[in-house]
Amino acid sequence: MKNLKDFLFNQGYFRVKLKKTVTNHFEIKVKINKVKGRFILDTGASNSCVGFDEIEIFQLKTEESEHKASGAGSTEIDTLISKKNNIKIGKFQLQKRPLILIDLSHINNALVKQNASPVKGIIGADILHKGKAIIDYNKKYLYLLNKNNKNEFIR
Repeated sequence: MKNLKDFLFNQGYFRVKLKKTVTNHFEIKVKINKVKGRFILDTGASNSCVGFDEIEIFQLKTEESEHKASGAGSTEIDTLISKKNNIKIGKFQLQKRPLILIDLSHINNALVKQNASPVKGIIGADILHKGKAIIDYNKKYLYLLNKNNKNEFIR
């Protein structure tokens, strides 16, 4: 029997190394609009988010948003939206993708208090779904399907 890596590679997947933090999260390196940053991988987040402080760094064009974000707590969070962003994770690339902008200070403050480094944002289920993501928790790899589908996936 083949191992998971060989099986997925034969299906068109490639893998990206994940880093486990002291807070038991996985971190991943991502490029947004050709700018690198460290992000938390969060399968429970419905949308991928970037912090308000990162608008200029990632060259984001923002618009007002009617939507409120919510996390594990009950407090609603004000948001902005940035449309038509290029997102790259390893060889996986999405073009013209929206991102939600939120205040990440409470998340980054919690990370710093636990001796972890702050992050630029969160990669959520929207991007993971597009890449038909598979996570190997034991070996700490994220597998994403590399398909050329209407300019959304570039091989």
